[in-house]
Amino acid sequence: MSTRASLIGRVVAASTRHPVVVLLLAVVLTGAALVYTAQHFAMTANTAELISTKLEWRQKELAFEAAFPQLENLTMVVVDGETPELADAAARRLAAALLEKPSLFRTVRRPDGGAFFDRNGLLLLALDEVAATTKGLMRAQPLLAPLAADPSLRGVLTSISNTLQGIKHGQATLHDIEPAMMALAETFEKAAAGQPAFFSWRTLIAGAPAGPRATRHVVLVQPVMDYAALQPGLAASTAIRATAQALGLDPAHGVTVRLTGPVPLADEEFATLTEDAHLILGAMIAALLGILWLAVRSARVVIAILATTLVGLILTAAIGLLATGRFNLISVAFIPLFVGLGVDFSIQFSVRSLAERLIHPNLKAALTATGTSIGRALALSAAAIGAGFFAFLPTTYIGVAELGTIAGLGMIIAFALSIVLLPALLTLLRPPAGRMAEVGFTMLAPVDTFVRRHRRAVLAMALVAAVVSCALLPLVRFDFNPLDLKSSKVESMATLQALASDPDWTPDAINVLAASLAASETLVRRLDALPEVSRTVTLNSFVPVQQKEKLALIGNAAMLLKPILDVSTLAPPSDSVLQHSLATTAASLRQASTDTTDSAAGAARRLADALERLQAAAPDVRAAAASAVVTPLRIMLDQTRALLQAGPVTLETLPTELVADWIAKDGRARIQVLPHDNQGDNASLRRFSEAIQNIAPDATGRPISISASGDSVVEAFLQAGVYSVLAITLLLALALRRVRDVVLTMLPVLLSGLLTFATCAALGLPLNFANIIALPLLFGIGVAFNIYFVLGWRAGETAMLQSSLMRAVVFSALTTATAFGALWLSSHPGTASMGRLLMISLGWELLVTLLFRPALLARPPVE
Repeated sequence: MSTRASLIGRVVAASTRHPVVVLLLAVVLTGAALVYTAQHFAMTANTAELISTKLEWRQKELAFEAAFPQLENLTMVVVDGETPELADAAARRLAAALLEKPSLFRTVRRPDGGAFFDRNGLLLLALDEVAATTKGLMRAQPLLAPLAADPSLRGVLTSISNTLQGIKHGQATLHDIEPAMMALAETFEKAAAGQPAFFSWRTLIAGAPAGPRATRHVVLVQPVMDYAALQPGLAASTAIRATAQALGLDPAHGVTVRLTGPVPLADEEFATLTEDAHLILGAMIAALLGILWLAVRSARVVIAILATTLVGLILTAAIGLLATGRFNLISVAFIPLFVGLGVDFSIQFSVRSLAERLIHPNLKAALTATGTSIGRALALSAAAIGAGFFAFLPTTYIGVAELGTIAGLGMIIAFALSIVLLPALLTLLRPPAGRMAEVGFTMLAPVDTFVRRHRRAVLAMALVAAVVSCALLPLVRFDFNPLDLKSSKVESMATLQALASDPDWTPDAINVLAASLAASETLVRRLDALPEVSRTVTLNSFVPVQQKEKLALIGNAAMLLKPILDVSTLAPPSDSVLQHSLATTAASLRQASTDTTDSAAGAARRLADALERLQAAAPDVRAAAASAVVTPLRIMLDQTRALLQAGPVTLETLPTELVADWIAKDGRARIQVLPHDNQGDNASLRRFSEAIQNIAPDATGRPISISASGDSVVEAFLQAGVYSVLAITLLLALALRRVRDVVLTMLPVLLSGLLTFATCAALGLPLNFANIIALPLLFGIGVAFNIYFVLGWRAGETAMLQSSLMRAVVFSALTTATAFGALWLSSHPGTASMGRLLMISLGWELLVTLLFRPALLARPPVE
């Protein structure tokens, strides 16, 4: 023991003799590290690279991606319209505009729109729906005739006037056009009042409100990704929003455009993380400075600790880049890990040096004595924590494996700086001696006495706590759904939640690959029979059934409607002509409603009032009213003309782009399986995944990937936990050479860990992809604290709670807890959960430090 201690003491002594040389060397190394980092900095935001591709479920994902590359890295542009016409027109215009930007978008597709669906979409409906639609169109023939010839507000008014003439001659009643009068009156009233007004001819003809299938369309965009940026798809998303704005696709015009999908979800998560960055960073710095001041009561010592930590952080970043080539979304967590553990080393050294100053008036002698007394404990702690981090290297969780590499190297750097740079800085800054009459906590003397007197009772209570914690462990759950870590306030997440209940666009669909389209039929029948499945979709789904009957219905409608739709149109009316039409129609409405008081007559009078208001209004008000009914009218007429051209559909006549989404180049067929339960909770997702995989083991999709990735992460942490415990135990056995001492070192770590997990179980706080990253930090702090105490105990330290070691440990824990507990302030749920777990764990660590650990070490090492 003395050989190693004297070696570290000599290193400290050398640093204090040549502090300027050490400082200059540190400045040179730091400068070189900054230059290297600036020249070689690389950051990947690709979450697909965080987990090894060697895993079976990842290989299945990659195989599907290779078969259908156009379905990966998608941005879903969700277009919702106040009316079906507005939604359809908006999706069409936006897709066309985005196609003109190939530098930003690799592909732009409308999976539910385009020429094929415009012409044959009606055939894809059930036979009774086709019958109802064609019947409604034929019933609207008297209305459509004047509208097709004069698609203007004048034509709308002419159509009403013609109908009123028919009512006058007994050919119809006011009740027949009551819905139209009510809808037009409401639209014109809003236009006259200067409010947004939207009218739907399709809804009027159908006689029922339009559902999401009619008012929602999705444009699938595959953006050009920049993985060197923290938000790889931001440029493309910004361009989509700017394009929509330029086209007037906004709520003021009856259209809402929202983005979701893998790309916006990942990008907006980073935006959320930075949203409270100033608040969190400010809280961290304030907590760090405040606790450091309370620990050492010297601004110069605080400066030395902060400078040492900053230099270590820069050096670790450079060496981390050298070792791994680039940072990933998880490995950047080396920053809080290094600060939390690096500050601990510096606090241990600085507080012990203050204690040594009370014995050695000479600063250099006190620093040398500090290195001799605490150097071995720091070295063993750094080695043990580094071993714990390096234990992640063999796991399949690449993100954490690279974090382990960087953080493990960082522990070596932190230890080296704490015995080289920190003593040199303290020598140069010359903090005054005697700032504290005592370095330890004499106020804890009663606790020390209590623990010694009631040692057995304290240990018994710890045992009971451990047993209760073990009983609660089965209740600890891991939330494997990464969406639960995202803020529901951001657009991408809110939109995804809206789609979750949409049977057509649920993100929880699973994809299955069959050898061929013919081979998929048997598989489809088996999948459709599952209670967890609502329906399946294949390329065959786009070949309508009962085509003969449906085409006959459409043909009958076409015979009646084509002659009136394919006519020359009149030029738009002037404003004066429009005023005359408004007055004439209003008078006709009042005349038709004079003799009755029923609801239809009330609707006629209400529409007459609205028309008279429009007649007396300014021209721009009349133009707005005209636009509200004429724009959807033209869209409806075009859609009607297209659907009346429907013809037989076969696999051979399907569009090439549509076929490519369902048949791979090698002939394999894609089967999309939609869940029956759209709740999206973890339990239903896992049930759905397991049911599909029992029939199709090679299935892929979000429900499968999030549960499989959760299992892989938990397995990686368990694997690394076993490796780290074995490595640290072996290291401690070699260093301490006593089984009892190794047990005494590891027991408090085990107890604080059990208490932490039990608290999570009791409070219903799940582990997740974010807060689980805090576990290496917590484990490292626990191991370091135990090593300090065991080595101090072996060196003859008594009254542990009153020692300088206790002061260092308490303030080290408080520094980490308050600084990183500031993460709790984040509006990002994942980050907040990490801060919460850190606070809980460090709270238990302090309690174990105050009671259980002193009770374990109450007896001398040699009995």
